[in-house]
Amino acid sequence: MIRIDSVTKRYPDGTVAVDRLSLDIPDRSITVFVGPSGCGKTTTLRMINRMVEPSEGSILLDGVDIQRQPVNTLRRSMGYVIQNAGLFQHRTILDNIATVPRLLGWSRQKARARAAELMERVGLDTALAKRYPYQLSGGQQQRVGVARALAADPPVLLMDEPFSAVDPVVRKGLQDELLRIQEELGKTIVFVTHDIDEAIKLGTNVAVMRTGGELAQFAPPAELLSAPADAFVEDFLGADRGIRRLSFFPSAGLELRTAPVVAVDAGAEQLAARASADTPYLLVTDLDGRPLGWSEPADAAQGVDRERLLPYGRPFVPGRDSLRTALDGAVLSPTGWAVAVDGEGRAVGVVSQQVIGEAIRAAHAAGHPHAKAAG
Repeated sequence: MIRIDSVTKRYPDGTVAVDRLSLDIPDRSITVFVGPSGCGKTTTLRMINRMVEPSEGSILLDGVDIQRQPVNTLRRSMGYVIQNAGLFQHRTILDNIATVPRLLGWSRQKARARAAELMERVGLDTALAKRYPYQLSGGQQQRVGVARALAADPPVLLMDEPFSAVDPVVRKGLQDELLRIQEELGKTIVFVTHDIDEAIKLGTNVAVMRTGGELAQFAPPAELLSAPADAFVEDFLGADRGIRRLSFFPSAGLELRTAPVVAVDAGAEQLAARASADTPYLLVTDLDGRPLGWSEPADAAQGVDRERLLPYGRPFVPGRDSLRTALDGAVLSPTGWAVAVDGEGRAVGVVSQQVIGEAIRAAHAAGHPHAKAAG
């Protein structure tokens, strides 16, 4: 555990970056610091590995004050990932990842073997091993940065806005990769971001900081969304925090309808049999069961016309994805129905906005969620 005990950082000009901060960062968790610019979140991160020294208070790692450790020993026991990866441009990808093990005295062969293993773990093709950073995309460089931070198997991983410089699609992939790696390795991760959606998605606990370096609230994401501590936290979470909260309600219990799901080669008689008053559209799939689009029964009377199919929106995976993802799929669909698929992308049923709404009301009535759901 990392214990931050009444820590203040005051600069010579009188500026207070962090003000009497106290909180416990549990082992094997992701603790996210989030807040506006100038709230002290990066300063706090840097005090944990003594890149910045506190003016007052103490930081304990497993009960030992970090001031008692030689600074280089402390830093080598913690992985550190920054924005834009911070890679050595004159070294190959393999040697970038092997940097810390080599500093710790590992043989070149052992360090490179570890680097190759980590390339696979973070989703990098080992064919990239002999390339240089400038030959990789931004997302690939960030994966190298994560691999380098993990190379010496540190118990603590510090991450300072590591994904903020990449596009949204790549960013989502990197977030998912981090969650997968954390599930496998169980590190103690301290993560800094200015993006509340990223904080809620990644955090086991979220520390919301206010300008001036004060802690506004420290809580699990679901609790943060359901019970903001004050007006500042509520404003920072945004007007759509209720929608965000749906990320913590699972979609596993949704009642799916399978009757409206038909294959593209279905005949007119079968199409007519599948149509009903309360399912005004048919979901047409290819021969492997993957959705192609929606058809009105009247349009399908003479057989399916692919040219006239309506888009089916964004599908969701029941049990894996949240009610937020299911609702998003229904809202994006021109029919108002969400498409449920299995892990292979094959349609397993459809569900209406009305049914999703009933599930949301039932979840609220059952009490506040505390466990993370995907989505």
